[in-house]
Amino acid sequence: QVQLVESGGGVVQAGDSLRLSCAPTERTTTTYAMAWFRQAPGKDREFVASIGWDGGRIDYRNSVKGRFTISRGNAKNTVYLQMNNLEPEDTAVYYCAANHKAFGSRAAHEYKYWGQGTQVTVSS
Repeated sequence: QVQLVESGGGVVQAGDSLRLSCAPTERTTTTYAMAWFRQAPGKDREFVASIGWDGGRIDYRNSVKGRFTISRGNAKNTVYLQMNNLEPEDTAVYYCAANHKAFGSRAAHEYKYWGQGTQVTVSS
């Protein structure tokens, strides 16, 4: 079983940046496609970005395109989300997810492994 842990959340002002990190709690034997989702209070969990197993096939939701960058780290199955020019609308709990596919997906149900979430709060 793969367990993921996110970090890097915090409270920032609009226009600031944050870099979220996600890593498995133990060494993994295979590489997964990974993604970031977020969930704001009273809203459904929504797709943010995904990245293929080899760092290709990157996808973003439209509202973060040009502001957020997803990338894989050197360690297997580590993933980052660089968030620039944050907006109050970005406030949410951000979750890291992984699946056994080569490419990511926008559908949460296709991801088998999830982190516990890290809170991102953006004040105006």
